Order: sequence, then structure tokens, then C-alpha cells
Amino acid sequence: MSPSTTRTPTKASGLDCRLAVLGSDVRLTPHRREVFDVLASSTDHPTAYDILDRVKSRSPHISLATVYNCLEHLTTAGLIKQVQLERGQSRYCANLHEHVHFHCETCGKVSDAHPAADFDPSKFWNLPAGTKVSRLDVAIHGTCSGCAAR
Repeated sequence: MSPSTTRTPTKASGLDCRLAVLGSDVRLTPHRREVFDVLASSTDHPTAYDILDRVKSRSPHISLATVYNCLEHLTTAGLIKQVQLERGQSRYCANLHEHVHFHCETCGKVSDAHPAADFDPSKFWNLPAGTKVSRLDVAIHGTCSGCAAR
């Protein structure tokens, strides 16, 4: 092969890897890919409004309704997680690893908190006999280090 025809292997995105695991039943439109890309590059657990602001720079004609539809589809397909903190707006997270969320009650920041050791929720809490845990939605509330230092 000559240098002009040599192909450089492309690295699969996180979304492409997730789609490969889930199968081909997940239809990915350009807007859904944009919304996922915003979430995958975010660690602040944005709301739909935050996502709209970030996607608009790349897709100026996208509407809030389209963002909500994309989020619903991505959540239902298991590609992202919806994070609900009490009565606040839903936030979204592309981190599918087992974790909980820390919510600063002073500034509103939400961050991921991963277990420091192997963790089995069914052994940590006294759940009814025979219970099988399918997912874990836990939020820890308090004050972040930045707010505590003020």
C-alpha cells in the first residue's frame, strides 16, 4: 500500500462503543449525537436548558423540544442517565459506571462520587429478602469544598 492509500485506524467514540454493546436498535440522529457529545464532555450534570445552550453553537436551529426528545431517547436506550435531585430540574449524566451524586446545597453543583471499594447495595442496605437491585439512584447532599472554604 502506498502512503497515500494507507488508512489510519479511527478510534471509536464512547457513544459508538455503547451502541456496539446495545445493538443496532438504537437510531442515532445528528441531534442525538450532538446532545450525547455535549454530555460526554460534561462533568457538571447539565439540565436540558444547559444542553440546549451548548448544542446551539453547533446546531443553531435546534429547539428545546428536540433536546428533550433526544434526552428521552438516549435515556430510554440506556446511553445516558437522568439525575433527579428532589424537586429541581432533571440533570443528565453520561457516566454509566456505578456511582452516586454529590449535590452542594450552597452553589448547586452536582458531581460524581464513586465507591472507594467494591460495593454491593443489596449487602449494604437491609432490603427485603429476595430483592434484586437493578440500579442505584442515591444523592448525597452537603457543602462542596469551595463553598465550605468561604
